[in-house]
Amino acid sequence: MMYQIILTTVAQTNVDEPTSWASTIMKGGPVGFIIIGLSLVALALVVMHFLQIRRSSLLPQDQLKLIEEMLSNGEVESALTYCVDPENDSYLTRILATGLLRYQRSAFGPFELKNALEEAGEDQTSRLFRSTDALGLIGTIAPLLGLLGTVLGMVGAFETIGQTASNTHSALAVNISEALVTTMLGLVLAIPCVTLFSFFRNRIEGLSTEASSEIERLVLHLEEAQGNG
Repeated sequence: MMYQIILTTVAQTNVDEPTSWASTIMKGGPVGFIIIGLSLVALALVVMHFLQIRRSSLLPQDQLKLIEEMLSNGEVESALTYCVDPENDSYLTRILATGLLRYQRSAFGPFELKNALEEAGEDQTSRLFRSTDALGLIGTIAPLLGLLGTVLGMVGAFETIGQTASNTHSALAVNISEALVTTMLGLVLAIPCVTLFSFFRNRIEGLSTEASSEIERLVLHLEEAQGNG
């Protein structure tokens, strides 16, 4: 009798013992591992975007000062050489290089300068937007993968019910809880991905607007030189 009481107590302790996050995630199966793999990719993309999509990276202050000094002194060739140098590659220099090249090579350079800068700015901004598409894609497909894992788990649950003659309610509850793990993983991944996707795109819009203002200010030096000439 005492032995049976001990066994019953141990069984209840095992049932009441909380499940760790690691064991819960492991229940997600192959689809759960795919979602975890995507979360690592998303983390790498987020770190990369935080490093790239910032003012000090897209619009370096030292480059702005140096280029402004060159253009104010009429050193268009020096400014162009500086912008096309791979060591000075940035969002700012790529846009200015296109405009200054058009300014020098075309007979109507001063008139085409602004159009060239606008086209180059739109192209560079579109590239920045496209670089965030992968993060948005992960945020879109993560809930779908979670739903796929849940459906696969439910199919397994009903197969278990069909093959088990007794204690079907317990078996169904265990299988459903395991099936819902993938839905949880998908949502945990999707919510921050969608949020950060919108955050980065808003940051790109803000920085591109600021870049346009800075480039217009730099172009004024060329217009003043043209007027004095």
